[in-house]
Amino acid sequence: MELDLDESSLAIGRIERALSRIEKALTDRANRAAPAVAAPSSEQSALKAEVAAVIGELDLLIAEADRG
Repeated sequence: MELDLDESSLAIGRIERALSRIEKALTDRANRAAPAVAAPSSEQSALKAEVAAVIGELDLLIAEADRG
């Protein structure tokens, strides 16, 4: 699969938005009144999904860069 410039820009935008969501979730988590309480499993699952999405987008961009 070859990505053109527009697709690459869209992928970068998706990565930026996902990283922003991850950053916000981690900041919210750090600012909670009871930091000793573990994050709910749904929140952890959402963060894991965001990280997986970022890694997938980066893999696509890296593969395209390797192809030239």
